[in-house]
Amino acid sequence: MSVVKSINLVLPEDTVYLAGSSIDGQVILSLNKSLINPIVKVELVGRGYLEWNEEINADKDYSRDIVCNNKADYINKTKTFKIADNWLGSGTHTFDFHFNLPDRLPSTFTSNIARVSYFVKASCASRELILAKQKKYLLVQGTSGILKDKIQSQYPLVVEVDKHIAYHCCFKHGLVILRISLAKNTFAPGEHIIFTTEIDNQTGRSIRKVVFALYSIILYLGYTVRAERRFLEDRNEVMRLESKTKAASFEVTKITSIFPLPKLLSVSSMSIANDIMEVRYELIGTVYLPWSMTTVVAKVPIIIRTTAVGIPED
Repeated sequence: MSVVKSINLVLPEDTVYLAGSSIDGQVILSLNKSLINPIVKVELVGRGYLEWNEEINADKDYSRDIVCNNKADYINKTKTFKIADNWLGSGTHTFDFHFNLPDRLPSTFTSNIARVSYFVKASCASRELILAKQKKYLLVQGTSGILKDKIQSQYPLVVEVDKHIAYHCCFKHGLVILRISLAKNTFAPGEHIIFTTEIDNQTGRSIRKVVFALYSIILYLGYTVRAERRFLEDRNEVMRLESKTKAASFEVTKITSIFPLPKLLSVSSMSIANDIMEVRYELIGTVYLPWSMTTVVAKVPIIIRTTAVGIPED
């Protein structure tokens, strides 16, 4: 019979921890019999890793694939519990623990290229071997180091794109103006992006389809085995909204839309802030004109920002 019956980590369920906040939990250890000189500890670990394959000399006969990877350590803390007389009797024992997260951390993140993860691991060991352990992953909302963006968020942002359209076998021409406006362009995870779209249709045909999408543009930084820097850009659709409308000819149509942001989201960064990747966001509106086999596209930069617990907004 094993000495340790079970070891359990007790943490709040489905909690998103903001950088700079604290983590409080318990380790519950159940023993089948007495244990002499036990080592009971809990660890808080945060790390990031990425990897992708890249083809070099693709235009030559001797092309080959190389592996690009990178890693970063964000937090590594350990608490070893003091045990009176270095002895634990049979039964259940409870150990309380408390950790403080650093003020600057990237968000929990997973893609087919990179992973940023945080976890708490509890273990019970004798002098010779580990008798039991348990690991639980945490959801951590990262914080932004961007300070100047507060100024941008105080003023409305308007992006306007116009395009001359040929239709009816190029015998007729008209102008389509797409205008997207926001009260601000800086948001926190969990907020709503509310924006207004105006379509000025100066053609003789109606417009029936407009699609809005929020994209994340991630620039990964990796290294080859020869320590050569490599970059890879990856675009992902965070959310999408299709508006079925009828923008009549020679009229201006107005559409108000809302994107509810997830409560957990990577923050925007203007540099490789967390050592392995840079994150940007774009709100893209696309007007489809099937009768002209073309589209009108407007792109709006969006900034996702949060402030660590205890750090006031500028």
